[in-house]
Amino acid sequence: MNLDHVWTFLEIADTGNFNRAAQNLNVTQSTVSSRIKSLEENFGRPLLTRGHAGCVLTAAGHRFHRYALGMQRLWQKSHQTVALKPGFRGVLALGAQVSLWERLVLDWIFWMRKKAPDVALRIEADYSPSQMRQLADGLLDIGVMYQPRHMLGLTIEKLLEEHLVLVATQDREVSPGWVEDYVFVDWGDVYLSEHAEAFPEMETAAVTVGLGSLGLQYILKYGGSGYFPLRTVQPLIDEGRLYRLADAPMVPRPVYAVYRSDPADPETQALALDGLRAIAALESG
Repeated sequence: MNLDHVWTFLEIADTGNFNRAAQNLNVTQSTVSSRIKSLEENFGRPLLTRGHAGCVLTAAGHRFHRYALGMQRLWQKSHQTVALKPGFRGVLALGAQVSLWERLVLDWIFWMRKKAPDVALRIEADYSPSQMRQLADGLLDIGVMYQPRHMLGLTIEKLLEEHLVLVATQDREVSPGWVEDYVFVDWGDVYLSEHAEAFPEMETAAVTVGLGSLGLQYILKYGGSGYFPLRTVQPLIDEGRLYRLADAPMVPRPVYAVYRSDPADPETQALALDGLRAIAALESG
């Protein structure tokens, strides 16, 4: 299978348009059409449905899309590994959720640069499901996440435990029912279950966000309440900008490291994990 054909398929999937894909790839539209035709002949079924408004993936196209993305990422990783500059002996890829960057990842990068200056680092920000897929496909060496999933060949290790607390821009008692200015942050399945148990009578919040930093910025600017990591809001509580609502339960949120049980470079992986454990221990202390 020609890699150019795969990259062309991904470009069309992103743009939904043969002409735009041709422009982005700096080739003719006939070249794009020829590459897609070759792919479809290879699979024996159409990958795209053409129409006046553009094109969309067929069921087969959707199934191939994941593998095409994996091929693209694997190619990028192999290129980085093979084309290492002199002075580097290897590459380590780590994925982490955005909310963990400031707490763990930034210090870990500095730690690794001091302990292993001959190891190039590739860092990606992504959510747990995507990290698990990349770990399974060999595109990540270590993932730092909230919601790991048990998979053959991967080891799951608890790094630390965050504590989510309910804060508000005005000091008040907790109401078990509807709270007009409450911002619901989707911290994951475990949190959803804990939240439903703690507030069984609460109706759907008017504002729901999937990123904690967005929810916090919102209530700081416009007022309101919400659940956030204690480590994040404690400075704001100390400044008097937020109030912790003591009657509300604190919700635990574990952080895990997920890594391959049979790494290609056991020595580098062990060093990287030692760094994460050391930083997590400092954070927990």
